[in-house]
Amino acid sequence: MAQDLRNPARPNLPIGWPLMPTPDATGSLQWPNLDQSIRETIRSLLVTRPGERLLNRNLGAALQEFVHQPNTLVTRRRMHDRIAETLVKWEPRIAIDAIELEPEGDNEERVRVTLRYRIRRTGQSVALGLSLGMGG
Repeated sequence: MAQDLRNPARPNLPIGWPLMPTPDATGSLQWPNLDQSIRETIRSLLVTRPGERLLNRNLGAALQEFVHQPNTLVTRRRMHDRIAETLVKWEPRIAIDAIELEPEGDNEERVRVTLRYRIRRTGQSVALGLSLGMGG
């Protein structure tokens, strides 16, 4: 199915080079749609440590830095602020509606992060969740 490349506002057009390109069975690369591209970028932003990207040394939230910290309200607030700051700065395609961090598990050994955002181009609401191990 051919896509109309003359209409740049069409949300299912290719967004750019795939973040983690892997050829399919025919050797072709599949281009991400807008939703996939944003999800991949958010995931990459949250786990990238500042200094890891050669061309942009300030990019990233480095959530791994919180892994061995105690799962307290203060730690979760610091994580919340780091996520918000990173996404506002580096992902302009979204408007953040909510960032929720809740203890998860019997001993609160994990934190459940739920990000609710809207895609600016389409107005689509999206919820993205991830779980992060904690300790300390």
